[in-house]
Amino acid sequence: MRVLLVEDDPHLGPDLRAELLRSGYAVDLADNGVDGEAMGYEDIYDLVVLDLGLPQRSGLEVLRNWRKRRNNVPVLILTARSAWQERVDGFEAGADDYLGKPFHNEELFARMTALLRRAHQQISSTLEVEGLVLNEKTQSVVLDGNEEVSLTGTEYRLLRYFMHNPSRVLSKLQLVEHLYDDGAENDSNVIEAYIKMLRKKIGKERIQTKRGQGYVFIATL
Repeated sequence: MRVLLVEDDPHLGPDLRAELLRSGYAVDLADNGVDGEAMGYEDIYDLVVLDLGLPQRSGLEVLRNWRKRRNNVPVLILTARSAWQERVDGFEAGADDYLGKPFHNEELFARMTALLRRAHQQISSTLEVEGLVLNEKTQSVVLDGNEEVSLTGTEYRLLRYFMHNPSRVLSKLQLVEHLYDDGAENDSNVIEAYIKMLRKKIGKERIQTKRGQGYVFIATL
């Protein structure tokens, strides 16, 4: 899953990006409102973490501009804990959730996971599709019969994106855009290799190839 982090704090921004990368997200970081808004128009992000107190253009203005242009990407805003009016303004502008500073990263990650579940209409707190249960803490998958299989970082990100989009045809380009950030070396041909490895672990029948189109994670076997 690919996240846009818009945060100008020279310590918090890079530190938070590093923590998100360790948690299996692809993350692009913008440190001002103008760049953040422009990046947010790209149809590649699954979620945005947006600070309101940004230089050049406020986070609130950025959010309003996105919503005016019908950009419905889920947005979690960061704001000073005591600034209740900012929270109200943020919700009125179209925010999906907020978190007051300072915060614990664990709470931020939990709120992000909840927003992603909501965006994909997943009621359960567990990511489960057709007998597969993804353990986001250990980055492993539990198969039918309760066999737990470890995944590499890329395998985990790939399977998580497939499970968030069951029965949907996903092109190589879409997979690359949602698995890697702008700073990562990526090649769409590498996706084939990771899908091959993933099929060995979860069963080749779960990921079907649509020739000339991409791949489909089968929701019903």
